[in-house]
Amino acid sequence: MDKNNAMEEYLQRILSDNETEECPIQLTLELLRGKWRAHIVYELFSRPSCRFNELMRAVPGITRSTLTTTLKDLERAGIILREQFNEMPLRVEYSLTEKGRALIPVLYELSKWGETYLM
Repeated sequence: MDKNNAMEEYLQRILSDNETEECPIQLTLELLRGKWRAHIVYELFSRPSCRFNELMRAVPGITRSTLTTTLKDLERAGIILREQFNEMPLRVEYSLTEKGRALIPVLYELSKWGETYLM
């Protein structure tokens, strides 16, 4: 079976009217929805760990409350890890989980498609 047939069969299976399973495409799009999530995932991919203020500087235009909410959402989804160090002053660092790192090829392919589409 060639790659196109396998992809077509897979898409047909997951997009069929099967109410017992969640659609993986919908789940992926839900994880990446919004203006900031992909950018935050990329920033956390580009460094081993990052503190809140470092992320604020790395993602221009984001507000503190939006960053806080987005980080909480990504943590709940298992995409990022929030590690709190009990020292004074309190230090919190964020990093990608394995599930979060697995999103990088998805972002890469979306980026490639976007470049082709913009031409």
